[in-house]
Amino acid sequence: MDKYILMMLLFGLASFGMAFMPAISRRTGISYSLFYIAAGALIYTVWPHALPSPLPLEHRELTVHLSELIIIISLMGTGIKIDRRFTFRNWSTPLRLVSLTMLLCMVVCCLLGYFMLGLAFPSAVLIAAALAPTDPVLAADVQVGPPEEKIKSEAKFALTSEAGLNDGMAFPFTWLAIIIALTAAGQQMPLLHWFGFYFLYKVAAGLVIGWVCGKIAGYLVFNVSEKYRLIKPTDGFLAVSLTLCAYGITEVLQGYGFIAVFISGFVLRHTEKTHDYHQELHSFTDQMERLLLGILLLFLGGALVTGILAPLNMKMVLFSCLFIFVVRPAIGYISLIGLKIHRKERLAISFLGIRGVGSVFYIAFALEQAFFRQEEDLWAIIAFTLLLSIITHGLSASKIMNRLKVEIPREKIPD
Repeated sequence: MDKYILMMLLFGLASFGMAFMPAISRRTGISYSLFYIAAGALIYTVWPHALPSPLPLEHRELTVHLSELIIIISLMGTGIKIDRRFTFRNWSTPLRLVSLTMLLCMVVCCLLGYFMLGLAFPSAVLIAAALAPTDPVLAADVQVGPPEEKIKSEAKFALTSEAGLNDGMAFPFTWLAIIIALTAAGQQMPLLHWFGFYFLYKVAAGLVIGWVCGKIAGYLVFNVSEKYRLIKPTDGFLAVSLTLCAYGITEVLQGYGFIAVFISGFVLRHTEKTHDYHQELHSFTDQMERLLLGILLLFLGGALVTGILAPLNMKMVLFSCLFIFVVRPAIGYISLIGLKIHRKERLAISFLGIRGVGSVFYIAFALEQAFFRQEEDLWAIIAFTLLLSIITHGLSASKIMNRLKVEIPREKIPD
């Protein structure tokens, strides 16, 4: 049978199933990511040659762009649903996570990769950068709900805003790994250029362009459109349009598009904070994200049973376990000491650092830009770490959040 027709059928079934998955996840307490990975593994076990290979090394460009598209749509939805206005005091928790926690996790991860796994130094830096960001895509169970959600949680806000910010903030360090790899190959790439351009300029450009795009979109939607009745209240696709515009403009101007998309969504949200239109924007991005994510998760499940884990050894397994169960939780908890957060919420925030699509993107992107030794080892480490995170957090996240609702006294949380 034609593989194209089979792929259409698979995509149709994946998107159809996603309509039911949120309700199923709520009732079972199990993340829908687990169901889709299991389905992908089953499909590729039974029909290993009927569908295209799911291995990312055989579809490099597709892996980059599919994961990239899912992330930017997720980042827009994440920005739109954050109610809390930005001040350094209000955002002290996620700012600690994005700076101190992420940097220390990268340092420890790099050292473990270099000394424990025997990775070449550029590969050790890359694996650290790829595993650094908390994922906005697979973390739905631990994030704040739609705009104007009545019940507010410090843990959910911290994890949501961390996921929105650190996907972009990990990019400079991915570029650092690329520059180190290019330098090792004989190209002259001074570190001062990395710091000035890939860190300072590209981060600043993402912040500024995202803010401008959000302001312009907010003015057009809530001022011009309201005055002349130009937009239907059900036109939620505008969120995806803004996503693509903000990302495209920022990347053309050589900034970090991930940062710009999240900031533009957040600024749009706070331009007219209580407008009902935000519900439509959030709903549309959520639907688009789940549709694309279902496809990616099926491929990930297929990759797990068709060879991506072939290079895996006990040191890699131990590395992933240390990262998920020790490094992130310990560093996250220590980084939040001194903030006025309940101890149980601090434990939840530090433990629920879910890894996901961002890690896939950064590895795939870096391998397109430069040569890294041990490519197959890098993919095996990433795939196993994601599997471990999805299983661990997918089975525990809902239970932890429900427990916090019961045990943590509801205090006044800033708007």
